[in-house]
Amino acid sequence: MDDTKKKMLDYLTTIEEKGVEILIDKQEIIGLDKRRNDDRVGMRALQQQKADKCWITVGPLIMKMDSKKAEELLKNDQKQCDIQINILRSDLKVKVNELRKMEYNPPVPGLNLKPMSKEEMSALNQIWGQSV
Repeated sequence: MDDTKKKMLDYLTTIEEKGVEILIDKQEIIGLDKRRNDDRVGMRALQQQKADKCWITVGPLIMKMDSKKAEELLKNDQKQCDIQINILRSDLKVKVNELRKMEYNPPVPGLNLKPMSKEEMSALNQIWGQSV
């Protein structure tokens, strides 16, 4: 009886740990998305201003730099955020399927869908009688 309780506790612990990993990844995606949106707002503000130099905050520092260089920094940060978000989302799909497998549920339907290629879309459009 004691062995069964230990196995059950270990099983529930692993499920909870996987759930916590999923929640942490979701929160990280939300944080990165907010940062990406802030970068987009900053780039838009830089494009609308006429001055050659601007003030930019980098962590706890406030620096004055060339507007073009600041816009380039924001673009690079936005690209890094996109890359990190895509990595986290693909890892999240795997973790969700692992959790569902641990809970003896089938995988989420449609979670691993891939977009159609141009060739596939043009073939469908030809069948439907539409031109590309």
